Amino acid sequence: MGDKHVVRFEPVGVEIEVEEEKTVLRAAAEQGITLMHGCKEGQCAACKSFVLDGDDIELDKYSTFALPDFELDEGFTLLCRAHVYEDVTIELLNYDEEMLRSGHPIQEAVAEVVSNEPVTHDLRHLVLRLVEPTEIPFWPGQYVDIAIPDSEETRSFSMANTSSKEGGRLEFVIRVYPDGRFSQFLDSTLAVGDRLDLVGPFGVFTLRDGRDSDLVFVGGGAGMAPILSVLRSLAERGSTRKATYYYGARTQRDLCFEEELHALSEVLPNFTFVPALSEADGDDTWQGEVGMVTDIVAKYETDLAEADSYVCGPPPMVEAAMDVLTGLGAPEKHIYYDKFTTTGPT
Repeated sequence: MGDKHVVRFEPVGVEIEVEEEKTVLRAAAEQGITLMHGCKEGQCAACKSFVLDGDDIELDKYSTFALPDFELDEGFTLLCRAHVYEDVTIELLNYDEEMLRSGHPIQEAVAEVVSNEPVTHDLRHLVLRLVEPTEIPFWPGQYVDIAIPDSEETRSFSMANTSSKEGGRLEFVIRVYPDGRFSQFLDSTLAVGDRLDLVGPFGVFTLRDGRDSDLVFVGGGAGMAPILSVLRSLAERGSTRKATYYYGARTQRDLCFEEELHALSEVLPNFTFVPALSEADGDDTWQGEVGMVTDIVAKYETDLAEADSYVCGPPPMVEAAMDVLTGLGAPEKHIYYDKFTTTGPT
């Protein structure tokens, strides 16, 4: 164990101790401090912050798209890559103070495979049961890192359920990509009874409480998982907030959880599920929306100035949705997003 140093976060006045071998983001997560973050790999810039005091900071490998050299020279840093070797003060550029102080400390765990079933031709519904510990508290919409056996690599997957309290259950919706390192293992090797190591929870793609604003969800592919978790949470609470879920898929065979999502309107009186197919040409059985999901959002929404928006899916879809949402008046501070990436070709 290396030396520890104090990291103070402004303007919130929170202090933590950080061991030299750990990144600032990891140390904060272990202590239940939820800093804004996304990829945790220095690729997305969600954790970009400014160093107010202290010079002895080293960064693990990162993308200069997330932190250009000129910004590094000006004093910016990436908390997911930063190791500190003296006491430092950091200004958080993007934070949610309520969430910052109410995070769940991350835990290491072992889980056993309960089921691993296809829900579409390329999406798997993976269900795990926690063995040690038997519960990991998390907020709906968060994710865990699952280790790829016999390697040093991990992959991040969002929970689709709302809690691990009942039987230590964790549910995931995972896309199988050609040559995807974890997904190929999931598709061809992982069996019921196998055990996996995981760490979590991570993520800030969670429902902001204390608000009664309308909710707009935009998702695609395996982005179904965290949104499904949030929607299930709303159903458990008996929420009356107006909520609309726009889900984009190519064809009908790419749709999943349709029955449950349509049934949610019976529990959530102001909820609407709007699936859209981008390649429905020639499918005479489809009676729903046709086109890119972002176009369908623009078709039905007019003014999102008072709404909270949640976007989850492949990076191109997320970026397109962000443009549409802001064009409809959605405040950037009330747009929460999660970009799903892969190691294999898409």
